[in-house]
Amino acid sequence: MIKSLKTFDLKDKRVLMRVDFNVPIENDRVTDDFRIKAALPSIQYCLKAGANIVLMSHLGRPNGQIDPEMSLIPAGETLADLLEMPIKFSDDCISEDAHDVSLSLRGGEIHLLENLRFHSEETKNDTVFSTQLAKHGQVYINDAFGTAHRAHASNVGVTKHFSHKGMGFLVEKELQYLSEAMNKPDRPLTVILGGAKIDTKLNLITHVAGMADYILIGGGMAFTFLKAQGREVGNSLVDPSMLSTAKGIMARARGKSKLIFPTDFVCAESLDKSQQAEIYKVGDIPNHLMGLDIGPETISRYLEIILKSKTILWNGPMGVFEVDGFHKGTEKIAKRMADVTVNETLTIIGGGDLAAAVNKFGLMEKFSHVSTGGGASLELLSGKSLPAIYSLEL
Repeated sequence: MIKSLKTFDLKDKRVLMRVDFNVPIENDRVTDDFRIKAALPSIQYCLKAGANIVLMSHLGRPNGQIDPEMSLIPAGETLADLLEMPIKFSDDCISEDAHDVSLSLRGGEIHLLENLRFHSEETKNDTVFSTQLAKHGQVYINDAFGTAHRAHASNVGVTKHFSHKGMGFLVEKELQYLSEAMNKPDRPLTVILGGAKIDTKLNLITHVAGMADYILIGGGMAFTFLKAQGREVGNSLVDPSMLSTAKGIMARARGKSKLIFPTDFVCAESLDKSQQAEIYKVGDIPNHLMGLDIGPETISRYLEIILKSKTILWNGPMGVFEVDGFHKGTEKIAKRMADVTVNETLTIIGGGDLAAAVNKFGLMEKFSHVSTGGGASLELLSGKSLPAIYSLEL
């Protein structure tokens, strides 16, 4: 059993909360506050319950070195603006000064610790480092779903030092939606998979093959499947090492799930040649061109399937959505999913690049659920146990 946040008596308690403030920062400003906003319900609940809060997070991959460009100061400033209250900050997460600040918190104050990964011990799940982190709180709450697939000091090692530990509202929501989608889905269940590579989604594809009613493939990974079928794909992205795996996945799905591939693509010589892009059928793509988005015929077919689905799980964009001209497949599918959500279809966006895409299109609030964790959602949907969640079990 994992305790939820509402089961704790938090009055006058110091809550050590692991959050995921791994957000994009440019010129010392947060450019996408999605993950910070996702942590607000748990933070605000603790404040209303009379707790003081110590927040800890990582940012980027500084590899155990102090890097000012990966400081959490901009994230703290954004949080302070969202909460409309001042926040204390310590420039080292385990220093004596940082511990003193946490111990002196009063009256619903918030203390944000500097980037955990400025210490290499964080990713090594070091015992001494975990002990130092644990000194900051009396109750431990994990609300960082995006790191739940990693066994680090701040989300696994630290839990050994708390008899009072549990999950925040964000983690609870993620588990609820992602588990519901796979365990008891309303059917038809449609899984849409995109992105560049098969290997990052191999476990998920294998898991849903034979389980989903429809599996719609897009993005760069489509070309490896098409190549495995003996189709010509021009200069498009293909992973030769995954061809036999792709054949195995198709064999596994045969007769169980309808595994559907693009029939046309938007093609160009390179990403900077979107103005010269043309549409080609599969098998007709010239050798000097690459597919960079699904084409209109494919889009139309996918939209029809989405319209008759009752549960839709989508992980990975359909094309290079960051570049205008190669964004239409991702955008049109996102808009259709937003439309069917209104008609009580369960729609789940699997985080990562796709969350950035729907945010770009202004659709972030239009789905049943947008996951904050790309890798973590992939692991959970693949049927795997998440170490940071497992460590919360009593």
